[in-house]
Amino acid sequence: MNHNISLRSILIPLLVTAAGALSGCSSERQPAPATPETVRNVSVLSVQRADVPDLLEAVGTVRAAQTSQLASQMMGNIVEVRVHEGDRVRRGQVLAVIDDAQPRAAVERATAAAGAAEQGLAASDSDLALAQSTLKRYQNLYDRKSVSPQEFDEVKARFQAALAHRDMMQAGQAQAKAALAQAHTSLSYSRVLAPFDGVITEKKADPGTLASPGLPIFTIEGLGRYRLEATVNESDLRYVRVGEQVPVVVDALELPERKGKVAQIVPAADSASRSFLVKIELPADPQMRSGLFGRAQFSRGNRSSVLIPRTAVVERGQLQGIYVLDLNKIASLRYVTLGRTAGADVEVLAGLQEGERLVAKPADLDLNGKRIEVQ
Repeated sequence: MNHNISLRSILIPLLVTAAGALSGCSSERQPAPATPETVRNVSVLSVQRADVPDLLEAVGTVRAAQTSQLASQMMGNIVEVRVHEGDRVRRGQVLAVIDDAQPRAAVERATAAAGAAEQGLAASDSDLALAQSTLKRYQNLYDRKSVSPQEFDEVKARFQAALAHRDMMQAGQAQAKAALAQAHTSLSYSRVLAPFDGVITEKKADPGTLASPGLPIFTIEGLGRYRLEATVNESDLRYVRVGEQVPVVVDALELPERKGKVAQIVPAADSASRSFLVKIELPADPQMRSGLFGRAQFSRGNRSSVLIPRTAVVERGQLQGIYVLDLNKIASLRYVTLGRTAGADVEVLAGLQEGERLVAKPADLDLNGKRIEVQ
C-alpha cells in the first residue's frame, strides 16, 4: 500500500505539468482574429418608413376602339382579293370581289322589266288622255241633250277604265323600279367594302373560296383610337369610377406610361373568375397596336412602406440585395424582395426593417464583410 501511494504522488504532478505544457502549446498555435478591411468615404443612410400611394394594378390587353369582321352578304366564289394583313384602307375601298354573274343578270332582267313598265305607262297615259277628251266632248253634248244618257254613260265608263289602267301601270312601274333597285343592291354585294378608315389585321379567305353570308373574310381595326380592356376583381371594383383618369403602363412602347380614362365598366361579372371588364380609353399614339399587354393603376389611398434609393440595390443574377451595416459597421449582403418604384426610390416588401443602416451607393464595389467608414 505504501508503494501505491508513492507511485500516485509521483504520477499526478507529472500529468499536471504535461497538461499545462500542452495547453500552452495549443494557445500559442491559435491565430489572432483577422482585422476586416476598411472602406472609407462610403455614403450610408438609415432606413425610414414613408407613406406611399396604395395602388390597385389591373392587367389587360390593348384593343382597337373600333373593330369589325367583314363578311359577304351573298353566296358566291371569291374571284379577287385586293388587300392583305397590314394594309391601310379607306372607307368605301373595295377589299374583295365576288363572282357577280347571277346578280348582273338579275339587273339586266329588272332593267328590261322597268323599261317595259315605263312604255306601258306611257301607252296608258295616251289612252287616258283620249278617254278624258272624249268624255269632255260628250259632257257638252249631254248638257245640250244631243246624246242619250246611255251613250254618255258608256263614254264615262271608258274614261274610268282608262284611269284605272293608268293607275295600275303606275303601280307596275313602281314595282319594276323597286325590283331594279333591289337587283342593283344585290349586285353591290359582290364587292366587299371597307366600312371605315382602318388597317387590315386578318385575312381569312383567298380567291376561289366560296363566300357565304356571315362567314368572315377580313378583320379591320380603326386607326388612332385604342383602349385597354383590363379585369378587376369584384372585391376591388369599388375603387374604379367611370370618367376617372388613371395611369396606364404599356411596357412595349417607347414611352410606357400615359393617362387613360375609364370609359365603361361592363356590368356583368365573369362567373369563372368573379371579375369585371373595365374599358379604358387611351390617348392617340402611332406606336399603339392591338394585342399589347398593359397595366392600369387605380388608387386605394396611402399606406406605410419602407423606401430605399434604387442606387442602393445590388443585382446578383435574378436576385436583388443591399449592403446592411451591423453595430460594428461591418457590411453584409442581404437579399430583399422589392416592390414598385416611386421616382428615384423603390419599395422594400421583405428583408429590411426600419432603423437599419445600409450603403446608399455601393455601385460595383464588393463590400461584403468589410468595415465601412461613413462619408
